[in-house]
Amino acid sequence: MPRRTQKLVDARRGEIVGACEELYAEKGFKEITMADIAGKTTFTRTSIYNYFRTKEEIFLALLQREYESWADAIDDAVRSRESMSEEEIADFLAASLEERRQMLRILSMNHYDMEAGSRIGNLTEFKRSYGRTLDSVGQMIRKFCGGLSDGDISGFVYSFFPFLYGLCPYTEVTPKQEEAMEAAEIGFVHHTVYELVYSTVLGLLAANRRR
Repeated sequence: MPRRTQKLVDARRGEIVGACEELYAEKGFKEITMADIAGKTTFTRTSIYNYFRTKEEIFLALLQREYESWADAIDDAVRSRESMSEEEIADFLAASLEERRQMLRILSMNHYDMEAGSRIGNLTEFKRSYGRTLDSVGQMIRKFCGGLSDGDISGFVYSFFPFLYGLCPYTEVTPKQEEAMEAAEIGFVHHTVYELVYSTVLGLLAANRRR
């Protein structure tokens, strides 16, 4: 595909993803329709299908963009710093995720359905960005945490990322959910994203160092 044409396609896809992002700040995944997304763009609903076949593909592209942004921030920190203590690593990852509430909200969704509703090409591009983010976190640990083996680093990464999927439900509780937990006599204690990530990173580093 000619470069100019690819740039145009990327710009149009970006506009669609941006419209989805705007709607997701106001509505839940199930409430958003392709017609809603089209209404926020310069496209008709029919023309959107030239770029995305399903709503799930658009959300996957939005999550891909979030992963790329987070990986960029991690890579910048790794390049620009000579050293980081484990506490500084925990602080950086916690603060960077506190700023990415949208990414955490999407991560809390059903990925099986989102990925099943996407074509293999789109899913492959998403997986590349996901893989890059795994690698970026691993490179931060590798550079600044001396004494950890490749197995230790892998153990950290593959414990840390599944943990991210549950962050949103544990840090963003609706009034209805609070009322239900109170009625069920569940002693819910509110924690911030920063608090949970900070303590988890330090705990995982310590656990993998002891292996």
